[in-house]
Parts: sequence; structure tokens; C-alpha cells
Amino acid sequence: MTALRDEYDGLLLDLDGTLYRGRDAVPHAVESIRNAPKTRPLYITNNASRSVSDVAEHLSELGFPVCPANVVTSAQAAAALVAELVPAGARVLVVGTEALAAEITDAGLKPVREVTDAPEAVVQGHSPYTDWSVLAEAALAIRAGAVWVAANLDATLPTERGLLPGNGSMVAALRTATDRTPHVAGKPGAQIFHSAVTRAGLSAPLVVGDRLDTDIAGAHAAGLPSLYVMTGVSQPLDVLLAAPAQRPDFLAEDLRCLAQSAAELRPRPQADWKVTRTLTTVTVEALANTACEIGALRAIAAEVWIQAEPDWKKLVIRGTAAHHVLQTWPGHVGVSRGEGASPSVSVEFDD
Repeated sequence: MTALRDEYDGLLLDLDGTLYRGRDAVPHAVESIRNAPKTRPLYITNNASRSVSDVAEHLSELGFPVCPANVVTSAQAAAALVAELVPAGARVLVVGTEALAAEITDAGLKPVREVTDAPEAVVQGHSPYTDWSVLAEAALAIRAGAVWVAANLDATLPTERGLLPGNGSMVAALRTATDRTPHVAGKPGAQIFHSAVTRAGLSAPLVVGDRLDTDIAGAHAAGLPSLYVMTGVSQPLDVLLAAPAQRPDFLAEDLRCLAQSAAELRPRPQADWKVTRTLTTVTVEALANTACEIGALRAIAAEVWIQAEPDWKKLVIRGTAAHHVLQTWPGHVGVSRGEGASPSVSVEFDD
């Protein structure tokens, strides 16, 4: 058997929700990456709040094998995009941390914080200190014609406390206030992945992440294969209801799957699960005591992804064994499918 990690020469790894949640490593993540010495890890984060060196230090403290050259941030991507859109030396109003401002400086631009400095662009990344006064300066600049670049559109940020508002939530506030739409530098755009692949000289990379709307959609945009892990934002029902452009190639509980074969991880029928469907109803039943949640997800995905778009309305979880394994699913409907997502399904338990 060839392990999944050995089929690729690089892992394009999401951080928040995939490798860590806030200050804590996701269970099994550190050892799983350390046990893949032949596959180069590249750490790609949509979080623009910290510098490359800070991200590398945090990963190292948690035990991940890392050097700054293997870290790619949306702050870098945003600064590079702004530099393409405005003249060299232009003033850029920064909505975000000093780490983002430093990337703007490194790109040959001048970071400012007030609209009275006549900025030609606004760059927006996550900061826990973004308040009304900061957004007000940005709104005035955008309404005056400044180019607007967002580092990312993640509505939420996984932490050890749970999901908190992410940069996308602050971008939404400015979008409402200005009736404008920003250029987006990070995931789900392809640019950040292409930059990482080119930098590392990879020929066969695999994108790994927990979010369908950023990690997996970004992999599709970049034309790369992807692995979804159940450790962060997107939940099983989000996966099952995903549109084709957000469907991963591989489905796993966590990063221990890197030691499994690719065939095991693909959506496919499972011996421990029976899945049937009528026109609008999908029924799932456990056939053995060894039935597990990720097996159910792969089995149901194999059935419902036959259709290009989700067209089913109800999931019936039948039998005590299935109830026990999938008991949390009704509480996690439609968490992260994003704008324009298909309506959530109803979930019923049937004895």
C-alpha cells in the first residue's frame, strides 16, 4: 500500500482549524506531519494578522517542522496584489496589524492609517483590534475611489474558544457601508497556491484544509487535488451539500489519514454503511459495530455527489448504531457553504 503522503511531493497545509485552533495544536496533526519526511510541508494561512516569522515560531512551538521559507500568508499575497494595482510608492490605508503594514512596506508601498493621508488603496486583513473608527477611515477612502484589496474573506476564525468573527465579517461590514466589492488576494483565489507551488518547485502538491469555501474551493481554482479534514469549520453536512467546485478529492477525520492509501480516503461505498435514496431523501444505516463517522461521510458522498448539484432535502439516520455515531449531525447544518449555498437539509432519526 502506498500512503497518501507518499503520492505527493508537497502538502499545501491550511493552519487555523487544520493544524491548530488558537494556541493549541489539533490532535494528531504534529505527529502526522512529522511522519511525512519525504513530503515538503508548506504552511498557507489566510490569516493576515501575523508576520511570517511569528507564524513559523508558533508552528515550531507546537512541534511542527517549519522554517520561514515554508510559510505563505495572505498578507504577502495581499501586498503583492496591491503592488500590481497601484504605482510604486503609493500610500495604502491598512486595516489590520503591523505585520500587514510591514508587508505593504516590503512591497514598495507606504502604509498609512487615515484617509487624510490620501491613500490610493485600502488593504484589509484580520486584526482583533479592528473597530468602528478603523472601518470608518477605510469606508471613506473606498468611497473616494481607493482600490480595495482584502487578504481573505473567511467569515469565521477557529480558536480554542470556538468560532470567532474573521476578516470576512469585517469585509462584509465595509461592503455594506460602501456598496463596493474588494479584490481578494488569499484563498479561495488560485494565486496564493500558485505562488507557493512555484516557490517550492513542487510538481505534485496536495491541498489540505478544513474549509470548503476557502481551502477546497481554492484547490479547485488552482487545479490541484484536495483533502478535507473534519477538524475545523466545515461540517459533514456542508460537505455532502457542497457544489462541485467545493468537493474535495479525499475525506478524512484528521491528518492521521496521511498514512492511509488514497483509495481508502475517496468517497466510495463502505462495507459498514448502507446508503439508499429516493428522489429527495437519503437514508443511512450502520451495518456493523465498527461503523464510524468518516465512513458514513464517504459512503453518503459517493451516493449524493453523482448529481452535479445537491437535489435532496432530507437525511434519515436509521437505527440505534447509526444514531450513536451520527448524533451530532443535526446540530451542524449549513455552517460554512458560503453565499449562494444550497438550502440545508432536514435530518431525522428513524428507529
